[in-house]
Amino acid sequence: MKQTVYTASPESQQIHVWSLHQDGKLTLVQVVDVPGQVQPMVISPDKQYLYVGVRPEFRVIAYRIAPDDGALTFAGESALPGSPTHISTDHSGKFLFSGSYNQASVSVTRLEEGLPVGVVDVVEGLDGCHSANITPDNRTLWVPALKQDRICLFTLSDDGKLVAQTPAEVTTVEGAGPRHMAFHPNQQYAYCVNELNSSVDVWELSDPHGEIECVQTLDMMPPDFTGTRWAADIHITPDGRHLYTCDRTSSTLTVFTISEDGSVLEVQGFQPTETQPRGFNVDHSGKYVLAVGQKSHHLAVYEIKGEQGLLEEKGRYAVGQGPMWVVVNAH
Repeated sequence: MKQTVYTASPESQQIHVWSLHQDGKLTLVQVVDVPGQVQPMVISPDKQYLYVGVRPEFRVIAYRIAPDDGALTFAGESALPGSPTHISTDHSGKFLFSGSYNQASVSVTRLEEGLPVGVVDVVEGLDGCHSANITPDNRTLWVPALKQDRICLFTLSDDGKLVAQTPAEVTTVEGAGPRHMAFHPNQQYAYCVNELNSSVDVWELSDPHGEIECVQTLDMMPPDFTGTRWAADIHITPDGRHLYTCDRTSSTLTVFTISEDGSVLEVQGFQPTETQPRGFNVDHSGKYVLAVGQKSHHLAVYEIKGEQGLLEEKGRYAVGQGPMWVVVNAH
């Protein structure tokens, strides 16, 4: 399995393309100059395209991914109704979702043969909308509204329209600020990192009565931390055994183990990382965590070790200025 790592650096308007070797080392393949501040990124389900959200001229750009080395070539673009804070796709590759924090909205863009061709739906009134997360069954879109301490739930229709479910939302504790999410491979549980109190909620996607319930909330910060909490990102290993989160104030990655059924998290340790980690990711083999520092302008690679999933640094690499997003493609 070949793996390619993409890092987005909005301050220098660049994407760095890296080859990830089996020993965890990286080789630089390409540096792409992007026409605008490149921020969120996602890879198409068929692994042939990299989609990136750009501002201040709000749009999504599609780059075609070379099958041999992962290099990028421009393939198309489409306007977005608001500044893209987070982008994702459905599992069929028919639609792209863009959450906009400033616009307080989530939009749906149609994809045709992998290319974005226009917005088909917009839902507004989502104050602090920070991500859009499709469930593994490709039916329900979870949309955290950070400033409202709620996650809105929509059914994705066949034509890309978002229809509010019943119930239409779940709520966090006041002041939590739900931000980014990850789903367990068994499709029974979702995990949401809360930005403002640096906690993680475990959501049971559906109990026997069809109801959604928060079954655990866990603090992700070291016991002696006294600064301002500022959590950012969350990712799970492919086998569903380990979960990782990052906090920007403390520049820390928190390591969790996950119970076999996915319902219980346990903190195993804390890994100091690059300064102000806004984004990170886990590779497809489940062996490595890759984190960028918005203030250090570097990318660090960590090997996942042992039953606890603790991290051991394998190397660090200079990237563009203000890096804030990492995605990994397997091909």
